[in-house]
Amino acid sequence: MIKSNNTNRKITNHLKQDVIKISGKTIFINPFLYWRRFDENTNRWLRELGQMSEDQIQRNRNRFYPEIEWADLSNDQMLIKDGTIEMFLKTLELISTFHPDLSSSQLLEVERKMAITKKIPFEKWVIKSFAKKRRLLENEKRKFQRERFFSGWTEWFSLENTRQAILPLIVMIFISSFIGWSLGISNNSCNPYFEQDIDQLN
Repeated sequence: MIKSNNTNRKITNHLKQDVIKISGKTIFINPFLYWRRFDENTNRWLRELGQMSEDQIQRNRNRFYPEIEWADLSNDQMLIKDGTIEMFLKTLELISTFHPDLSSSQLLEVERKMAITKKIPFEKWVIKSFAKKRRLLENEKRKFQRERFFSGWTEWFSLENTRQAILPLIVMIFISSFIGWSLGISNNSCNPYFEQDIDQLN
């Protein structure tokens, strides 16, 4: 019972970080909580990074990360921060779409809470998204290499010169196998133990 209460409390606290109440309205600042109201295109737009221009993201760097010296970041760190900024901008756009009656000051209040509570979760989501994308690219690369390998061999075997070169080799392998098999039978027939076994059977 105590464990269940603790779990419920954690869920409640987590949900509190995902909503803000303004003028009696409950507004989700976690964009994925709007998924029931998404169409497929909006869902793809939200989940796939790189849907906003670099110029649009760079203009908002200091807006969401005023404490960062961008020149000191590595390329990977910069990609994560830029992806997080994209998530902030998309979330604000969704909120404006689903709550068109919010004033600019109310939207600023929403943005402030997002900056406090959603920065780390958004960064974690962006890192997972990049990792998933890398895995998919690696899988596609391996699939392409396999297809190219088999296609190359198939094309090579289909050439007339290849068939002419391989045919004598196949014949030689077959003849060698037959000679080896014949010698094996011949040796067994001359083997005294082999003969003894036959006499015993008789």
